[in-house]
Amino acid sequence: MSTGPGAHSAPGPDTTDLTAPPDRTRKSSMFSSLKIRNYRLFFMGQVVSNIGTWMQRIAQDWLVLSLTGSATAVGVTTALQFLPMLLFGLYGGVLVDRLPKRPALLVTQTSMAVTGLALALLTITGHVQVWHVYVAAFAVGLATVIDNPARQSFVSEMVGPGQLQNAVSLNSANFQSARLVGPAVAGLLITGVGTGWAFLFNGLSFVAPIVGLLLMRARELHAVERAPKTKGQLREGLHYVAGRPDLLWPIILVGFVGTFAFNFPVYLSAFADDVFHAGAGSYSLFNTLMAVGSVTGALIAARRGRARLRVLSTAAGIFGALEIVAALTPSLWLFALLMIPLGIFGMTVNVTANTNIQMSTDPAMRGRVMSLYMMVFLGGSPVGAPIVGWITDTYGARVGLATGGAIAALAAVVIGLVLARAGGLRLTVGWHHGHPRVRFVPREDRAPERVTVAA
Repeated sequence: MSTGPGAHSAPGPDTTDLTAPPDRTRKSSMFSSLKIRNYRLFFMGQVVSNIGTWMQRIAQDWLVLSLTGSATAVGVTTALQFLPMLLFGLYGGVLVDRLPKRPALLVTQTSMAVTGLALALLTITGHVQVWHVYVAAFAVGLATVIDNPARQSFVSEMVGPGQLQNAVSLNSANFQSARLVGPAVAGLLITGVGTGWAFLFNGLSFVAPIVGLLLMRARELHAVERAPKTKGQLREGLHYVAGRPDLLWPIILVGFVGTFAFNFPVYLSAFADDVFHAGAGSYSLFNTLMAVGSVTGALIAARRGRARLRVLSTAAGIFGALEIVAALTPSLWLFALLMIPLGIFGMTVNVTANTNIQMSTDPAMRGRVMSLYMMVFLGGSPVGAPIVGWITDTYGARVGLATGGAIAALAAVVIGLVLARAGGLRLTVGWHHGHPRVRFVPREDRAPERVTVAA
């Protein structure tokens, strides 16, 4: 794999996704992308920063609740942090396509560090008010508008197309591992020395990724031509996605899954309190086991040779079916154990969609496409939370979770069939050595229209 200054991350599409025979490509080592120095620096910085991010999430909610005694105020804080992505996410993608990624990330990471340190100072000195937290949450959300698509796009510049799925998977494992560590450390700091010290740790944690970015060797990055500054780039990006079924339909699928099936704070808290009457301890157990499954799913994805759309639709279908099974489960411990496979298949959906979209997108469009993907993925949960919350409150937690799972499974089946049709395939059901077999085969009436993935 070339890493010199002339290396490019935009090879032409060469593989068929849905029409290809079973993947015979050699699976990569689980940690193969860490052999690349620039990505290794990035990964180590994110280990520290992600722990700080999870610590701030816990401390932020606890501080708002302590200041106001209002769960609504906690919801407002979360909404303010997601609002910039919903309002300006697509424009952030336009800017990311124009800007060099590493300097852009240095600016966004520094701004989030300053925000965390300012909140720490206000809290430790006893001057913090709830509006300070609101402003800080909105400021972090604004930085995320650029930071998210820039980080997603920068991965391909660090590792190239050959290691992209492995790197994306390790990023997901990194984030989910921090989800196991960060809240526990935040809890110890909050109870031991105060909420402000958790904010301080988060602010200082950004030193690690900033130093990593500064130590990278620019000559080893895979050069990508930046989009020129012209009118209509946002519209151009939307037209680009609309004309690519291999991009459009996975984003729509992620939208359905994220909006209705990924609202686990609503579902799991309702099961802990209303179904099993087990309290906060069981809620924490559910989240911990799901995080374990998510890490496992990310590491499994890291070994997978190629991100395929059929894997995406299959994983989404199984994920939805598992939610329906969990909704019907009578035992707390069986429900808790189901959180592990839910985490595995939920992470498979996330990693496969992310990798496939990045590999299928022209590098000059990647920022805009990834901003649309992240807007749908991150924005789906807060948009769907009131809907699934109403269903759960009105009809019960079991109906709420089963409804979310059914929507995800149905979307997976329908979109899988749409993609198969676009790939010139038809569904066949038959028997093979005495066992039922369901598979897609090329339609006889015409040659398949290839749905391609850049490799």
